[in-house]
Amino acid sequence: MATLVAVATVVAALALWRLKTLVALLFLGMILAAAMRPGVEALARRRVPRSVGVLIHYGCLALVIAVVVWFVVPTSLHQVQAAIGNVPATRGELKAAVHSSGVKHEVLVAIQHRLERAPTVSALVHPALDLTRRGLEILEGIFFVFAVGAYWIFERERALGVIVSLVPRGRRRVVRQTWQLVDLRLGAYVRGVILLVCFVSTVLSLSFWAIGLPYWLLVGIFAGVVEIVPIIGPFTAAAVAIGVGFTVSLHTAILAAVVVLGLRLLQDYVINPRVLGHSVGITPLTVLVAVSIAGFLLGPAWVPLATPFAALVVTLVDVFVRDRDPAEEDVPAVLFTGQEVEPARTRERA
Repeated sequence: MATLVAVATVVAALALWRLKTLVALLFLGMILAAAMRPGVEALARRRVPRSVGVLIHYGCLALVIAVVVWFVVPTSLHQVQAAIGNVPATRGELKAAVHSSGVKHEVLVAIQHRLERAPTVSALVHPALDLTRRGLEILEGIFFVFAVGAYWIFERERALGVIVSLVPRGRRRVVRQTWQLVDLRLGAYVRGVILLVCFVSTVLSLSFWAIGLPYWLLVGIFAGVVEIVPIIGPFTAAAVAIGVGFTVSLHTAILAAVVVLGLRLLQDYVINPRVLGHSVGITPLTVLVAVSIAGFLLGPAWVPLATPFAALVVTLVDVFVRDRDPAEEDVPAVLFTGQEVEPARTRERA
């Protein structure tokens, strides 16, 4: 029996490893559902069907994307064109430019050598097909995540009932409350991260524009997006902003550093404690270790999932190893009041 259990555990681990992409997409869909659930439930209490509530959330997301495409994309494209405007467009321009000197001369010479060794058109067909296939797979994965998020809104209670029925009767209350605690923490974390990404992108873009930083919108949006990666993301954003500032002057680089540092202090001492608080219940050191492990073992694309997964593991350890009561754990109600976020936990306490 011990041998069978060991073999079954190894086989299950290998199967999960082979299906890690599918598991990650399912996990993303569940996190998305956890973020939407308080809003959907709040609308349901106002007699709005849950299916309509899900569509409203997805419609708001589509509206935000449309606004970004309408305003941000044209400005970003203009800044990209300005950034590459001086790059030679033909071989004749390149040959004329390589006779200059300095760093630009070295870069253009390297580009010329690269073009001379460029592959033929036939050699580029297969990479182009692979890129198209990869793009279709990414699009399919996005639709899969949204579909899982929508279905999980309706199926969570049924799945929770099945799992609880498999647990000894004396542990059912703890399992149910632990599930709800994980759901609340992940939902609060996702909503808080979305708010921070929007806030950081807006504030830094406007600040970079005010100090005259080149490509202010691109750098500001980049700084907001990398907020998804804890600890490492803000340092990367600061390095990029200061580096772009040095292309203008030392004074601009110093101003960029002051802007980034000032916003970082504001986030650490005012915004993050009020918006995120301890939504995932883990320390910054645990986040850093989880992010590093995910990056080394699975690659950079898996880093955004490191913090939610670490929160899941830490919550399970707190409840089932350290014997902490999940009903007594506090979760910040990001965007929603405690009455809207925790009705199920209130019923369980009663």
